[in-house]
Formats: sequence, C-alpha cells, structure tokens
Amino acid sequence: MGVMPPTDERSNRSEPSSASLSTVASIRRLHPYVRTALPRLAGGLLASLGAGLMALAIPRVLQWVTDGPLTAGAREHDWSGLAWSVVLVAVLGVGEAGLILLRRTLVMFPGTRVEAAMRMALFRHLQDLPVAFHDRWPGGQLLSRIMGDLGLLRRWLVFGILQLVVSLVTIVVGVGLLVATGGWLGIIFLCGAIPVTVLAFRFSRKYRTISRLSQDQSGDLATTVEESVHGIRVLKAFGRGPDALDQFTEQAAELRETEIRKATTDAGLTTALRVIPEVTQAVALVVGAVLVARGEMTLGALVAFFATTAVINGPVVDLGMTLSMTLNARTAVDRFFEVMETVNPLTDPDRPADLAPVTPGRVSDTAGHVAFRDVTFRYDDADRPVLDHVDLELPPGTTTALVGLTGSGKSTLAMLPPRLFDVTAGRVEVDGVDVRAMTRAQVRERVAVAFEDPTLFSASVRDNVLLGVSDELPDAEREALLAESLDVAQAHFVADLPDGADTRIGEEGMSLSGGQRQRLALARAIAARPRVLVLDDPLSALDVATEEAVTARLRDVLSSTTTLVIAHRPSTVALADRVAVLQDGRVTAVGTHQELLASDPHYRYIISSLEEDYAAHADPGPSTDTATDPATDTAPEDRATQEALS
Repeated sequence: MGVMPPTDERSNRSEPSSASLSTVASIRRLHPYVRTALPRLAGGLLASLGAGLMALAIPRVLQWVTDGPLTAGAREHDWSGLAWSVVLVAVLGVGEAGLILLRRTLVMFPGTRVEAAMRMALFRHLQDLPVAFHDRWPGGQLLSRIMGDLGLLRRWLVFGILQLVVSLVTIVVGVGLLVATGGWLGIIFLCGAIPVTVLAFRFSRKYRTISRLSQDQSGDLATTVEESVHGIRVLKAFGRGPDALDQFTEQAAELRETEIRKATTDAGLTTALRVIPEVTQAVALVVGAVLVARGEMTLGALVAFFATTAVINGPVVDLGMTLSMTLNARTAVDRFFEVMETVNPLTDPDRPADLAPVTPGRVSDTAGHVAFRDVTFRYDDADRPVLDHVDLELPPGTTTALVGLTGSGKSTLAMLPPRLFDVTAGRVEVDGVDVRAMTRAQVRERVAVAFEDPTLFSASVRDNVLLGVSDELPDAEREALLAESLDVAQAHFVADLPDGADTRIGEEGMSLSGGQRQRLALARAIAARPRVLVLDDPLSALDVATEEAVTARLRDVLSSTTTLVIAHRPSTVALADRVAVLQDGRVTAVGTHQELLASDPHYRYIISSLEEDYAAHADPGPSTDTATDPATDTAPEDRATQEALS
C-alpha cells in the first residue's frame, strides 16, 4: 500500500549487464529500432553539418571584405565588391536557416516512429514475461520506462545526438580555422580545450550516476502514486491518507535533492564551458592587438578570428547541455534494455505438439484430462519447495476440490496447468501432453482460470466477459455466450447498469462491489468454454443465497469440463465430485467428501477449520468452538462438519 516503507526496486534485481558498457556501446543497442529511420536521421545530420559549415564560412567572408573591399572602398570606392560581400553573407545566412528547417523536417517524424516502435516492443515483451517477473517489478518502474524514458530517447534522437555531433564537428573545424587564420591566437584558444576536456570527462562519470539515480527515483515515486490510487479506499477507510502523503513527500524530496544535484553538476560544466572560452578570448584579444600593431597580422584576420570564436562559443556552451542529454539518454537505454533483455523462462517449444485445435466457444468432446506427475515446484528465492512430488489425476469432465491449510501450496498448484509457472521437476499434462510441449497459446486455449481476487479492465462489461472468446465467432454466438455466462454467474445486475452490457466499468472495476467483480470474472472464465477450468475460490465474496444459485448452475455448465476448485470454505467442497488433500506441498489423500471424512483425520481438521473461518466471517459474534488438532480430538470436528455440510 501507499503507506508501506519505500523500497529500492533495484535490490530485487541483479546488477544490470549494461553497467560495464561504454556510452557508445550502450547506445549502439538501439540500432535495430532506428535502422529504418537512419536515412532521414542521416539526412538531418548532414543538413545540420551544412548549416554549421555555412556559419563558419561567414567569418571568412568578413576577413575578405575587411582586408579587401571595405579597406579599399575608402580609397578606390570599390562599392561593388562590398555589395557582393553583403549578398554573400546574406545568402550564407539564409542557407543556414534553410538547412536548419530541413533538419527539423527530416528528423521529426522518424523520431516519433522510433519511439512508438520501442514502446510497442516493450509492452509486447511485458505481456510475454511471466507472472514471476511482474511480482518482482513495481508497476511505477515499468510505467516510467515505457513513458518517460522513451520520450527522453525520442528527444535525444531528433535533437540531442544531432546537436552533439554538429557541435563537435563545428568546434573541431572552427579550432582548425582559428589555428590556420590566427596562428598563435588559435593555439591560445586551443589551450582552453585541455581543461574543458578534463572537466567533461569528470562530468560524464558523475552525471551518469546521478542521472540513473534520478530516473530510478522517478519510477519509485510513480509506484507510490499507483499504489496509493489503487488503494485509495483502504487509505480513506483507515484514515491513512496523511501517512501516504508523508511517504510521498519524503520520496518527492529525495527526487528533488537528486534533481538539484543533477542541475548543479550540469550548471558547473556549463559555467566552465562559458568562462574558459571567454578567458582565452580575452588573452587572444590582447595578443591579437599587439600582432596587428606590429603588422604581423591583418585586421581582417583578427576580425575573422573573433567572428569564428563567436560561432564556436555557441556549440561549446551547448556542449554541456547536449552531453548531459546524451548521458540521460544512455541511462534511458540501459533501463529500457534491463527489461527487454530479461529472458522469459516460459518459452514455446521449437516443435510444439501437434494438437487438434479447440473450437472457439464450444466443447465438442470430453477431453480435458489433467495429470500432475511427480510435480515439484520451488520459487527462485525459496529455501524449500512449495510442492514436493505431487501426483494427482483430474479425470475428464470431473470437478475436483483441492483443500489444505494456509500455505500448503494450493494456489501455486493452480498456476501450473495454465503455465503461469513451470514446474521445477516432474510434468503437468493436459490430454496426455506435457504443457511444456505446447505453445502457451495452445495451453491457454484449453485451460482458463478464475481468481479469488478478480481483475477487470477499464472497458465494457461485454469486453471483459468475452475476453477469452475468439473474435472469429459470429456476433450471435458471442451474444449467446455472454448471456449464458452472466446467467450462470448470477450476474443479473448487469441489466440494471446504465448501458447494460455496454457499460464501462472503470479502472479495475472498482465502481462495482466485490461480489459483482467476482461474478463477472467467473462469467469470463465460463464464457471461454475451456476444456479445463481452474477456480481459485471464485465465490468468496458472494452471499450464501447467491453462492448456492451459482453452484447449482455451475454443476450444469461444468458437466463436460474438467474443473479444479481451490476450496477455502466448506460450501465450495459441495461443488466437487472428488476432493484432494494438500498437506505440506504433497497430496496426501484423494476421495469423495464422505470417504475422506471417514478415513482422513487431517481432512476433518481442515473442514472444521474452514467452517469456523466461514462462521467467523458470517457471524462476528464470539464462538465457543475451537478447531483442535486431529491428533488430540476428532469428534468435535466430525460433528461440526456433518452439521455444516448436511
């Protein structure tokens, strides 16, 4: 929630591989995305270089006009030469402006296309990455990468990199002209490049670290906003808004301090880049005046020298801005590829199993046999497995309830058939085929899931419920599926919404009650008509009467579907043909409810515990019944269970 202590998301990841790359090597990774835009970007670069060279040509004209027509005009009245020099300067100025306009025209559209292509690639990769990745990465960090970082990269591509190259070329060519024109004056000016180079090197090392910190802190701040907005009802209900504000203020202050450090570092370089050339110009002016007085240098050469320094000074001062922009872009590239280079362990096989396609929206056979064969599963950061050598068969068309105490691994096991996780060892089979031998699309054609905590999208009720239904189905069949699924899930409230099934339900469906959201999520799983349906306690938010109605309808609609129900309360067990008991990551017993009541003390203990939890939520008053361990006394559980399920 928004009031939790801030965490550093980088602690959840290994050191990025890009940390050891040079700036050029890091940015070079953009080539696949900018390849199609390179011709126009190259054209923009050439236009910028042409504009810079035209600007450098103007001082040469001034030297010629000063030493020629301007000086001679007073004696010989050479007005035509003076006029032509004015025209030439005007032509060069107009040409420079035209090339700048051409540059902007060339680079504007490819820059936006590159940004869009990278954004689509990142979003596509995020959709492909497994649940485990999204469990580790805060949403705000991903949002800052897909929006802020890519916007920064676009601005650098259309302006920063061109400006950096043009500035460097202008400075190099300009200094060469200064040395050729001014001799010792050019060498004096060139001496100023030594401290500039040292400062730029130190700046790049320091600024790169600060830039990375700033962009990471921006992602953390976005995460805090996201969590606070999503949890606004909880914050208001518990009066924790001020605490969320305090946390946000603290993180915002940290980001502000980082941005101030960043701006201070940038300002220090910019100041140096402005002061050092000015000092060298002052020294050069004194030396130049002496040289002209001695006749060792013409007045026109002195004018050209200082006109050239005026052209160079702009790029020198801008060098600080473009260098900082380049380092920001490098950080954005690193953050982008941190996600893009994350390898998805849940890959499709090179040669997937040859399976008959599932007819969209129809169950035409009794296929749907599921088998867990010696399944072991361990999370990456866990010391011990959550599931340990699990063997379980789900016969076609049957409903199996999975029961166990909290932490026994029920929800983890439910994530294996749809391949939201892959087993650490063993096999999960659907219709006799290891799910790892299928493509993920094939698996999820056959297996659908309804979670206890339903996730709805900011779309219409119809779009949410028919999310897993093929768009290829005729509209009439889609509408029939929608109506039947809503009826089975007892979601009749949809008819009372302002626009019925076309009503947009808002972000995450928060405009609906918990029970309404659960019923829509259940309707979505039913509408997909899978061969295998995994229900992770999808009725927990429903009242008793609605649950009974949904259970009665589910028995009919699931008659030809293999169903695994994660049971968190006794009434859910009534939906099942058979029950599997999960204890400490192992399936210890399988049978009907009555068989397990008679033969399994741990099952009796679980059912009694579930009944007491259900009664405690249904009736907040004190209870005199306490579940006891089956090793000490089983008779109270037996009686409570028989009464609860009679």
